[in-house]
Amino acid sequence: MRQSFAWWSFTAGREVEPAPFLRAAAEAGAQGVEMLPPELWPLARELGLSIVTVTGHKLEEGFNDPARHGVLSDHVRRTIDAAAEGGAEAVIVFAGNRFGDGDDERAVAACVEGLGPVVEHAQGAGMRLLMELLNSKVDHPGQQCDRTEFGAQVVRGVGSPTLKLLYDGYHMQLMEGDLSRTIKANFELIGHVHTAGAPGRRDLDDRQEINWRAIAGLLDHLGYDQWVGHEFIPRGEPIAALSQAMALFDAPGGKA
Repeated sequence: MRQSFAWWSFTAGREVEPAPFLRAAAEAGAQGVEMLPPELWPLARELGLSIVTVTGHKLEEGFNDPARHGVLSDHVRRTIDAAAEGGAEAVIVFAGNRFGDGDDERAVAACVEGLGPVVEHAQGAGMRLLMELLNSKVDHPGQQCDRTEFGAQVVRGVGSPTLKLLYDGYHMQLMEGDLSRTIKANFELIGHVHTAGAPGRRDLDDRQEINWRAIAGLLDHLGYDQWVGHEFIPRGEPIAALSQAMALFDAPGGKA
């Protein structure tokens, strides 16, 4: 497993100098950074950090609405091209907020239809797409892709290895729990994992309810070899918190 961290969450509410911060993260063992402003990509690469993920579009306006497919597809294609040129690896996409009667079956079909051509474009550019699972209970009210099964149906419907699930343990703990069994059942569809403590989106410690050591052990047992991205907001010094989180995945405990 390769480990990265989300720029937005580790710098949230903090004034940081990008160069020293990125250097410290790399020296602590991070191999990549996510959702980093493009102007900082050259600096990150100089420090040996991969540019792991880029956000493809506004998460409220997604592929669940056929009326948005044209404009949204054009926007995401441009994002894919810019990310590929800048050396990034994957673009994150979203189903969007529910609208109308919010029917899941129609929304899945719309996502499959809208994402198909975009996935082909990403494949041609050598990029991956990741559909993120989000909670609609606390952070993203109205978000339609708020259960693993919804995202899994979209990924299966598109039927391309270029599109995978971004399985966010924090979001899914809030929505459905049962993380270990869900990961096992959908393992072949998962192309990226995000971590954060639940319910507060803080450090991966004993003040939150997810047993991240067990999740790390499960992923190791299943042979997971993609990115684990830490997307929590540290309570204290961020590099120390990142080091503590990475240690859970560098030496996972018992197999779940």
